[in-house]
Amino acid sequence: MEARIIKDRQQWNDFVMSSVCCNVTQTYEWAEFGSYLGAEETLRIGVLDDAGQLCAAILLIVSRAPALKQTYFYAPRGPIIDDPASPAMTVLLNYVKVEARKRHAFMLKIEPSVEANNFNWLTALKRRGFIINPHHVHIRNEWVLDIRPDEKTLLAGMKEKWRYNIRLAGRKGITIRRGNGQADIDAFYRLYETTSERDKFFINDKSLYADILSVLGEHDRAALFLAEYEGQPVSGIILLLAGPWAYYMYGASSNEHREKMPNHLLQWTGIQWAKEHGCSYYNFRGIPEILEEGQEMWGVYLFKRGFGGQPMLFLPTHDLVYRPLTYQLYRVMLGVKHKLDARRELRQASHATHPTQTKQQQKSEPAPAGEKLEPSKK
Repeated sequence: MEARIIKDRQQWNDFVMSSVCCNVTQTYEWAEFGSYLGAEETLRIGVLDDAGQLCAAILLIVSRAPALKQTYFYAPRGPIIDDPASPAMTVLLNYVKVEARKRHAFMLKIEPSVEANNFNWLTALKRRGFIINPHHVHIRNEWVLDIRPDEKTLLAGMKEKWRYNIRLAGRKGITIRRGNGQADIDAFYRLYETTSERDKFFINDKSLYADILSVLGEHDRAALFLAEYEGQPVSGIILLLAGPWAYYMYGASSNEHREKMPNHLLQWTGIQWAKEHGCSYYNFRGIPEILEEGQEMWGVYLFKRGFGGQPMLFLPTHDLVYRPLTYQLYRVMLGVKHKLDARRELRQASHATHPTQTKQQQKSEPAPAGEKLEPSKK
């Protein structure tokens, strides 16, 4: 058994996409977007068994902690391994530690694509020296719809109002088409800027979305859909595929024609597209960690819930510390940041008319390069 840097795209993706831990942010291509997101470097480390087959993998973002300016490793929804208690995990972590020493990284941060109640993972990580960090990077709770049933069954599983709104959009003149070319990316980004201003969340430079659509679209694993009214785009979504999963990654909408329900028809179109590509699950992504009215993102959650599905809560963030003193300072500074954020939240609350995902992001840990990908919006 041997760990090494993996440069074979097909070998990597075949392993990641067939794993129970599959996630789009651990696919081979995700490392190619690191330069847009502020990554100093990306590493694809894999463990090969005696037959030369991958049995563990981790895509690492090499980033710097804000204020501290100290290097650390982050695995967005990684590592990819079916049994964290296996010898392959030991080989993988030992190799990562060697790379960390080369770069003077003070910790490895992981957020595996594993549900929170997975005792095997929790036990294995504790035994290997990981500690839980209460401040997440990825939003932990996501809304997932099993799309394996036929379309009639999926529609029956939606709230009645959602089925009605899907039909209403068509009757009101909303049409959906798949985006193609720079002009459609430009149209989506204009809508995205409007959404960002309205809901107060960060978006990246337009070139990132163009590259995501180009790189993943080349393998038919990404699609842009635009909803139009009288020939003018009024909303759009970008979907990504990885193995059995489809991800509603980004969504944007104008301030006009919202009463025509374009977002409901867009999501239904996305679900149909994911089914056509053999996906089993449609991931709407972030929802509140506590599903109680009044929580941040409550309105976003209600929209996603209307399509049917269930919540999926992932493991908490785990850190493996390489340099204890630096890590201790990092946690102190992180605690201070969250106290300041909480005070700002209280000030903003008096002016807020409804919850947004931005506030949820402000509660989470400062996003390193691997997760400066803003949440999907309805």
